Amino acid sequence: MTRKMMLIINPYSGRGLTKTALGTIISNLCAADYSVTVYYSHEKTPEELAFEHAQMHDLVVCVGGDGTLSAVISGLLQSQASVPVGYIPAGTANDVASSLALSRYPSISTKKILKGTPKPLDIGKFHDKHFTYIAAFGAFTSVSYSTPQATKRSLGHFAYVLSGIADVANIKPRYTIVEYDGKTIEGDFVFGAVTNSTSVAGLIKLDPKLVDLADGEFEVILVKQPLVPADFMDILASLAAKTYDGDNVKILHASKVRFIFDEEVAWTIDGEDGGKHKKVEITNCHKAIEIIM
Repeated sequence: MTRKMMLIINPYSGRGLTKTALGTIISNLCAADYSVTVYYSHEKTPEELAFEHAQMHDLVVCVGGDGTLSAVISGLLQSQASVPVGYIPAGTANDVASSLALSRYPSISTKKILKGTPKPLDIGKFHDKHFTYIAAFGAFTSVSYSTPQATKRSLGHFAYVLSGIADVANIKPRYTIVEYDGKTIEGDFVFGAVTNSTSVAGLIKLDPKLVDLADGEFEVILVKQPLVPADFMDILASLAAKTYDGDNVKILHASKVRFIFDEEVAWTIDGEDGGKHKKVEITNCHKAIEIIM
């Protein structure tokens, strides 16, 4: 029996895909006994497309960056469609692809979707908004959504590095109270993130042994304000060695996290503008979807 596949393509992600690459993807999918319907995110967003059409298909595959995947998953959850997701990464940083060990070569990732197995994946809830791999505030977090798309296309991942350097002057600590699973930590932090990923913007790497993408818990990264040069060196050393148990860099594990600030703080959610908030509550939606690995 022929199965129905929904293929959502974001032509604006990363450096884009050539017509040849897209042709290869569609050809491989059709050859695997799927009836493939292609949707481009022009007039409607990936989230709207998934919400409106996913329930009529047996599999949803998206081609784009991490933001595209996040939007598709959000649409699926809103529609309550129990449909597994396949991901063909074509973005700039591709943090989710790194965490899932997905190939960045379209022909290889397509074949792996066809041979792979749906596995559960935890999803985050930021107030009433879903996210796939990260919600963050502080240093460099605005880079992903403020860097012009044309710059990302021409320079790729290096665009994030350049924009991050330019953002250094805007870094300032935020006094933060963090409540997590019945515990509390507070301090002046220059960066905070709630993640379900082993990679953050391609710059911060977490030890895969610390991260289980379906254990019902987030990894919460907190970086304190460096007061002296030795603190700054300690932060760099912790990030390089992937050790996060020092005084300046902390990693916590929690299913629910609450942040309280003394002023409104800007957040980014899966690389998009998440707005400014004085209080933020983030909850882990355990095994909310299935993604093909």
